[in-house]
Amino acid sequence: MKKPRKVPLRKCIVTNEQLEKQDLMRIVKNKQNEVFVDETGKAHGRGAYLKRDLKVIEKAEKKNIIAKHFRIEVDQSIYQALKDTING
Repeated sequence: MKKPRKVPLRKCIVTNEQLEKQDLMRIVKNKQNEVFVDETGKAHGRGAYLKRDLKVIEKAEKKNIIAKHFRIEVDQSIYQALKDTING
């Protein structure tokens, strides 16, 4: 009998919930200090996860949580890209 595979869990930087990777969206800051939404989940750089929930994205935008997490100025287009991914 096969052992069940371990499901990778990640923490949402807004809600602090431990969730499966498929329930989250990854945002990355690379060495060039570019911040972008990582559709593949495999891009190089420092990653942060947000729950796939419009309310969570809006809270992150309102409190500027991504900028605080990466300690860098974040363009509003990042939040729009996250919303577009959810509404997709």
